[in-house]
Amino acid sequence: MLLGLVVAGQVTAADVAMPAHASFNIDSTVLHEARHINVYTPPTYATAKDARYPVLYMPDGGLQEDFPHVAADVDAAIRAGAMRPMIVVGIENTERRRDMTGPTTLASDREIAPRVGGSAAFRAFMADELMPEVQRRYRTDGHRAIVGESLAGLFVVETFFAQPKLFDTWIALSPSLWWNDMALARGAAARLQAQPSLASTLYVASTGDDGLDESGGGLLRDALRKHAPRGLRWYYQPWPELKHATIYRGASPAIFRQLFAPK
Repeated sequence: MLLGLVVAGQVTAADVAMPAHASFNIDSTVLHEARHINVYTPPTYATAKDARYPVLYMPDGGLQEDFPHVAADVDAAIRAGAMRPMIVVGIENTERRRDMTGPTTLASDREIAPRVGGSAAFRAFMADELMPEVQRRYRTDGHRAIVGESLAGLFVVETFFAQPKLFDTWIALSPSLWWNDMALARGAAARLQAQPSLASTLYVASTGDDGLDESGGGLLRDALRKHAPRGLRWYYQPWPELKHATIYRGASPAIFRQLFAPK
């Protein structure tokens, strides 16, 4: 698991042809630091002046992180007519393990970084600072999605339970649900039962080396099978041929085309 934490978030951009994109900075009062944001807009954005677009938000969104391959995958799918046009907003990391993790009672969890447990502040930054700024700068249509892998996948699942109306579509790739003795997965059934009117899309992917019992994935899958609200469209998809370190680039093109197929 620790090896997965090391691999996730490393440089992945070297062999990707980066589509055109823009960038801006936010001086966050919530996080007390400047955050660098990368933005991809679809090919029709400049010419279709009245069109508005959904937004895919992604942690690990730096140019030396996952933004280049996600933007390239989305751009290729849109140009092929296999995916609806959308904006991609990448959030570059400063302290990834601080921002992607919630509180933990385990000393072994706290050993992964000098600071952990900052997910609530990062979520507030996204909701209160980043999203309004994206809406101000770009022609958005109100529909929002989020994608993350490993610890960022943990953040996606935590946010799904903590603020279930913040996004319409949630994509968690090999999420690190083992965090805090699998507390999120252990509490999933009760959290789902407490949201009977929940209506959104949740996609969770597991890999061949996740270990569903050890990672908490099996607990989440079983909770969804038994207690998912009627309005929740959910998928728990195994990708046994992929590993924790390869799930993002290996699976995301197909997942994006499945979840964001042209209307």
